[in-house]
Amino acid sequence: MALRPAKCYSRLERPNTRVSKHKPRKSYVKGVPYPKIRSFEAGTPNPEFTTKLALVAKRGGQIRHNALEASRVSTNKTLEKELGKDLYFFKILVFPHHILRENPIATGAGADRYQTGMRLSFGRPVSTAARVKEGQRIIDVRVPAGKEAIARKALKIASSKLPVPCSIVLS
Repeated sequence: MALRPAKCYSRLERPNTRVSKHKPRKSYVKGVPYPKIRSFEAGTPNPEFTTKLALVAKRGGQIRHNALEASRVSTNKTLEKELGKDLYFFKILVFPHHILRENPIATGAGADRYQTGMRLSFGRPVSTAARVKEGQRIIDVRVPAGKEAIARKALKIASSKLPVPCSIVLS
């Protein structure tokens, strides 16, 4: 089944996570898919990297796990190609906790005989997303002094993979 467009999940609604507040041992959502993103850090964590840049969300929204993975891959590829394996360190600061559900709509001949419409439309879990607020940092990159332009280029490519508008901040 193909992915629905990001506009279907862009609104920040009530969060839907695995554990209830009132009954911490009970999980009401069954069969949540694992996020595609596995590693949240890449490069060499070296205290000599003095230049630190951050990708900051200009607006709140939800970022699906596959978009986070795409931005991680593109950032890593750009930095490794331009700087080498040992001259950078970056970290993805958000985790996809929010569970996205989908109520599949039947189409075609005879769909009206087994379609329930909006009755019992809780939906089944199809994906996970990270919820970001306005001004929240998404990715941090640390590079040696004088390599700021390369880190900016990598973060610009990464921001094109994300559904929320982002800005690059030197900190």
